[in-house]
Amino acid sequence: MFDIPPVAEPSSERVTSGNGTSGPTQWVSDLLYRAYYALMVAVEFVIAPIQRWLGTRRMPYFFLLPNLIVFGVFVIFPMLLNFVYSGTAGTNLLPQDRTWVGLDNYQTLLSCDNFRLPNTCAEDMFWRAVWNTLVFVVFQVGGMVLLALLTAVILNRQIVARGFFRSVFFYPVLLSPVVVGLIWKWILQRFGVLNGFISGLGGEPVLFLLERDWATFWVILISIWAQMGFYTLILLAGLQAIPAVLYEASEIDGAGGWQRFRHITLPLLMPTMFVVLVLALIRAVQVFDQVFVLTGGGPGTATKYLVQYIYETGFAAQIPRRGLASAASVLLGGVLMLFTLVQLWLGRKTEVT
Repeated sequence: MFDIPPVAEPSSERVTSGNGTSGPTQWVSDLLYRAYYALMVAVEFVIAPIQRWLGTRRMPYFFLLPNLIVFGVFVIFPMLLNFVYSGTAGTNLLPQDRTWVGLDNYQTLLSCDNFRLPNTCAEDMFWRAVWNTLVFVVFQVGGMVLLALLTAVILNRQIVARGFFRSVFFYPVLLSPVVVGLIWKWILQRFGVLNGFISGLGGEPVLFLLERDWATFWVILISIWAQMGFYTLILLAGLQAIPAVLYEASEIDGAGGWQRFRHITLPLLMPTMFVVLVLALIRAVQVFDQVFVLTGGGPGTATKYLVQYIYETGFAAQIPRRGLASAASVLLGGVLMLFTLVQLWLGRKTEVT
């Protein structure tokens, strides 16, 4: 039985000051203790009958129930509703008022003569967003994981002001993606800080956000800058979990820095690396708010990614196509789940070997 430990009655003794009155600190402490005692009595009065009814083994499920209810209402139910919407068409909002079309929305999205040429697809904007997202994921995840690993290895060494540098690298993570987008838009726009600096050196202003290659480059770089600190901390925790005795033994055997990194650090850090890859991949595919504030998906469709396509198709268009947007989100969720399962399987396989 899940027993609440007995709480002793509050003591009536008080520590008095020199003039015979109770000290203010003791009075506050006694008041808080009485409040705590009353709260514990109330909790025991509510929990004890439930515990007797459910039994000790079922009590954890009782404590998990509020979280499960919230998860079901705000996660599971919307997912199921999204599946329903993906099989419907029309402009009505309520599912019962919409026309059931089955798999037509999926057929529209996947109808292509050549998937590498979006112009040959029935829904060309969807495939432009797919290829843009693929390019973003490859360069953003790859670059961020490499930089995060390099930073974690450096910060794991005994360097001057190590705590300061850890805080500096983690600081961008604390900023809202919208704030990050606004800050960098102010820096990169036509009359922004960076172009002001270039003009001061006698150069010509560069349209960083209005040229396709520049816009893609800066979107990827800013995303790496904003998120790298989080993954650096995860990798740093993994590095600190590696026993120092292994490095000491390798030094005695004459192993160099690269050999220690290759044969000790990387193999033992691999489980953490897989966790970082999974989290970074999911985060990269979901990119939206930061890029939307920075470029709006432009120039043209250069930085329009899948989540922005889903948002504009289902909500921002003059004639919303919620069924098509729901079908696109289902496909996106399915691909994410597939990649996650593959990476987890590879991670377990690596741990076994």
